[in-house]
Amino acid sequence: MQRRTLAALAALLLGTTLAATSPAALAQNKTLKVVAHADVKILDPSFTTAYISRNFGYMVYDMPFGLDAKGQPRPQMVDKYTTSKDGKTWTFTLRPNLKFSDGSPVTSADVVASMQRWTAKDSMGRAMTALSAAEWKATDDKTFTLTLKEPFGMVLEAMSKPSGFPPVVMPERLAKQPTTKPIAEVLGSGPFMFKRDEWVPGNKVVFVRNPHYVPRSDAPNGLAGSKKPNFDRVEWLYIPDANSAIAALRKGEVDLVEQVPPDYINALRGDSNVKLMPSGAWQGFLVMNQLHPPFDNPKVRQAVLKAVDQDKFMAAMGYPKDLRVTNCATFFICGGRNETFAGAEPWRTPDVAKARQLLAEAGYKGEKVVLLVPSDITYLNAEALMAAQTLRSIGMNVDMQTSDWATIGARRAKRDAPDKGGWNMYVTVAGSFDADSPVTNAYLSANCGTSLPGWPCDKPLDELRTAWLKETDAAKRKQLLDRFHARAFEALPYISAGQYSPAMAVRADIKGVDKLWGGLPLVWNLDR
Repeated sequence: MQRRTLAALAALLLGTTLAATSPAALAQNKTLKVVAHADVKILDPSFTTAYISRNFGYMVYDMPFGLDAKGQPRPQMVDKYTTSKDGKTWTFTLRPNLKFSDGSPVTSADVVASMQRWTAKDSMGRAMTALSAAEWKATDDKTFTLTLKEPFGMVLEAMSKPSGFPPVVMPERLAKQPTTKPIAEVLGSGPFMFKRDEWVPGNKVVFVRNPHYVPRSDAPNGLAGSKKPNFDRVEWLYIPDANSAIAALRKGEVDLVEQVPPDYINALRGDSNVKLMPSGAWQGFLVMNQLHPPFDNPKVRQAVLKAVDQDKFMAAMGYPKDLRVTNCATFFICGGRNETFAGAEPWRTPDVAKARQLLAEAGYKGEKVVLLVPSDITYLNAEALMAAQTLRSIGMNVDMQTSDWATIGARRAKRDAPDKGGWNMYVTVAGSFDADSPVTNAYLSANCGTSLPGWPCDKPLDELRTAWLKETDAAKRKQLLDRFHARAFEALPYISAGQYSPAMAVRADIKGVDKLWGGLPLVWNLDR
């Protein structure tokens, strides 16, 4: 009797296993495994500018507009829109039948509350409110309006902002929660649903298809068009050890590595089972604390700029020559839509002797420079070490203080003097979306009174930024952009350490990688 029971149980288990692994079952459970660049700690992309939270937002939320692969705003949740001749009144109509992942309808009240939350946090949203007294209003369930007292030249660009607080749409009851803490509940109308019951912080995040997602009929194009996924399930794995992550990719245990460590790029180029591609344009930043000596003096900041050899910084960070720009003399993105070299000529060529002279003329007295050095991110560590070498080459007294990136993230918010737990310089990087305009570039958009670490303040720069935002004529906007850029070299809110392209690696059997854009993991475009 016991043997018959065991045999029956074994047959049942075998049948279950075969059913689960049958072609039909596999087709219903296609899974994409991604090694994410960081661990997800904050699930609210309207609370933090962390790229991992932004990427999380794109999985579960949608936006009123989306940028296409040419950087042009296209309607996304919006079906149609109109604007008055004076540019002060905008009317938007939502696409029919939009729903959140719980099946509840998306209404204009949800969009209005989400836009109000966004304008309270984002640089473009705050600028729109400050300059044009933006007022959002729902007129019926599918229609909402934006009323401005003054025209704002970047309404559609703002509503399709791809990074650094993207204007995602969430239910009104969530959007109206205080902006002082992240929203814990996740409910969006995007292509995927977050599986909280399978979330393992520090290890894995799981998404499954949103059964209520309503895709656009037009083809995927950047962040615009249809986002209908081909995979039923997407797993984000956090594997901080680079050797383990690359080994998993080569063995086929994962399908995609979002950011390949620089020293693995050339090695993967010879692997026929892997496709390697540039992942957008990025810049290194040297951020200086302008509240305390010596970097409260713009002449000292300029002296450091004159010593910075961008190609050496990028080489130190490990990026091959074909993935870095030898010298990028713009605060924006070389090759980008706002590329300008106005005011750059005196600073294009590094000259240590000249930098020493400028430093002496600035009155530097040997003050200690506290440089924060991240220990756990290799390319940032290399950037910091190169910064120390550059500062010392012109005679600055450098005190390197090493800690993990999370600790630096907390310490850089302190306004205390460097000898009281504060700091003088830290290094970071930013993607093209967060560098390529006077308002999306965090340090160029930081007006006087900002809470941004480094606390840059230059009123002429503020005035030029405001004029650029208000101007609607393309030729005049270009003139203002050049004037703004030239002034930035005088005020020097930060120093660019150079431009590079990180790399993303995908298994060769994954299709749709040609539709990835801007370094964003747009996984709904992928298939096997």
